Amino acid sequence: MKFATIQLDGRRAVAVIDPDKERVWPLESLLGEPVDDLLDVIHRYDEIKGRINVEGEGIGLSRVRLEAPIPRPARNIFCVGKNYHDHAREFAGSGYDSSATGAADAVPALPIFFTKVPESVIGPDEAILYPRGISEQIDYEVELALVIGKGGKNIAPEDAYRHVWGYTVINDVTARDVQKRHKQWLLGKSFDTFCPMGPWVVTADELDPTDLQVKTWVNGELRQNASTRDLIFDIPTLVATASAGITLYPGDIIATGTPAGVGLGFSPPKFLFPGDRVTVEVSGIGALSNTLA
Repeated sequence: MKFATIQLDGRRAVAVIDPDKERVWPLESLLGEPVDDLLDVIHRYDEIKGRINVEGEGIGLSRVRLEAPIPRPARNIFCVGKNYHDHAREFAGSGYDSSATGAADAVPALPIFFTKVPESVIGPDEAILYPRGISEQIDYEVELALVIGKGGKNIAPEDAYRHVWGYTVINDVTARDVQKRHKQWLLGKSFDTFCPMGPWVVTADELDPTDLQVKTWVNGELRQNASTRDLIFDIPTLVATASAGITLYPGDIIATGTPAGVGLGFSPPKFLFPGDRVTVEVSGIGALSNTLA
C-alpha cells in the first residue's frame, strides 16, 4: 500500500493513496478513528493492517494537499554520503570532498553517515528557501529513503529487511559552500526546507529496492539518472551499520545516497537559484517537485 499525509478541509490526516486512479482514502474512514500521524500507523501497523480495506470511491487527489509523509520525524534523518560509484568519483574530484584526498580513495571503504535535522523536512510543492547571505551554492540530490518499521540494535545484514516498513523519496538539498567551509556535512545539509520528502511511502511488501531508477530534473532538464543497482553499500549493509551500537526506532529514516549528476559535478557547476524547479523521482514510488524561493 501507499500511505500519504494529507491536508483535507484544513486538517491533517493519513490516507491510503492510489496515484493511478488519483484517489485517496483517509484512514479515519477505514478504521473508524482519527489518524493524523504516520508514525502512529507505523507503530501500530501489525495491529491495524488487517482492518485497512480500501472500499468505495474515496476522495479525489485534487481535493487534498500532500505533505511530507512524516512531516516532523522524531529524530534526525540518517543519510549516507558517496554511495554510488560515479558520484563518489565526481565528488572526490570536485574540490568539496573533505573525506577523500583524490581518486585513489574516492570510493569509501565503509559507509559514510551524516544527518539532517527534522526541521529541514518539507513536502511536495513546498518552497525550498534560498539562504541569501549564507550560501550561494545550492545543490540537489535525489535519494531512495527507507523507513524503519521494527526497531532494533546491532541488526545483522541478513535480518535488515525485516526492519524496513517502507520506502519514500528525498531530495537532499545541500549548501555546498557551507559544506566545504566547515569540512563536515550537518550544517550545509540541514537548513530549513532542505529535505523535500514524499510524495508518499510505499510499504516494503510492494517494492524491490535493489533495481529502481532514481532521477532528477531541473527546470525540465534531466540531470541525474541511475539505478539502485549501482549502490556501493546495499540496504542490509546500511541498516546493519547504522544500528551498530545505536538503537533504531520505528519511523527512523535512512536516505541511501545520491548518484552522479549533481550540480557541482558539472563544469562549470550548475547550482540552483530562486525560481528553479527541481523534480526528483524514484521508480515504483513517485516524484515530488519543489521550487526555490
